[in-house]
Amino acid sequence: MIPAIPAIAFILLLAAAALQAIRLFRPGGKGDPVSVWLLAAAALLLFGFSLQRSFEIGFAALTSTFESLVFYAAVVALVVALYRFQRRIPFSPFVAFASTFFAAALLAVASSPLLPKDALPPIPALNSSWLALHVAFSFIGEAFFVVSFASSLAFLFSGDADRRLALDRVTYAAIAVGYPIFTAGALVFGAIWAERAWGHWWSWDPKETWALVTWLVYTAYLHVRLVMKRKDALASAIAVVGFVCTVFTFFGVNYLLPGLHSYG
Repeated sequence: MIPAIPAIAFILLLAAAALQAIRLFRPGGKGDPVSVWLLAAAALLLFGFSLQRSFEIGFAALTSTFESLVFYAAVVALVVALYRFQRRIPFSPFVAFASTFFAAALLAVASSPLLPKDALPPIPALNSSWLALHVAFSFIGEAFFVVSFASSLAFLFSGDADRRLALDRVTYAAIAVGYPIFTAGALVFGAIWAERAWGHWWSWDPKETWALVTWLVYTAYLHVRLVMKRKDALASAIAVVGFVCTVFTFFGVNYLLPGLHSYG
């Protein structure tokens, strides 16, 4: 059973998604004025829960699947709230709804009885500040990729040229922010932690390999978008593939390709 605070945050996210879904069928495209505050409240609750749990175990609460899902959902909720508040990037009600729904889905998975939820100190290999930076920055980067995934899907299913142009801006902005953060977390900090924990920077562990694949896909997106100056379906399709890679790296590798990162 999921603890009370994440459960409350889950309800807030569902309520926000419901309000956003209703808004999708109304003209104007500005989004409702309430869901953003529900998102902010959910993010605050989840970050507070992670912080409290971190004090309990004496280390950043990022070392189990449950803790990672809670943190990931918190960052996604915060990113969507910030997306709603900002004024420079075109706002898309669908992008906000899809991203909010994904955050709620993360907490739904976290509630699974198959995931241990005990607050336990990390094993020695995980007791490193580099591990905390590695996981935190990876998920922060991926939270922006959630937004880019939603906007890319909307782009691919839209036939309106002006809407496509606006969605392309959303996708590019989200990846432009998320890419360097993900690079630092998944590759740089991850390599440093691996050297400290296992004595070598790279071992072609399944999760390392798929993190690299993910990075290469988003690198390909930036090449297509910036160098080739493509703002068509190709760039959006690559962004979709990149996000699918992030999901497989987190879920698929954990359960289908166990390796050095299989800690629970």
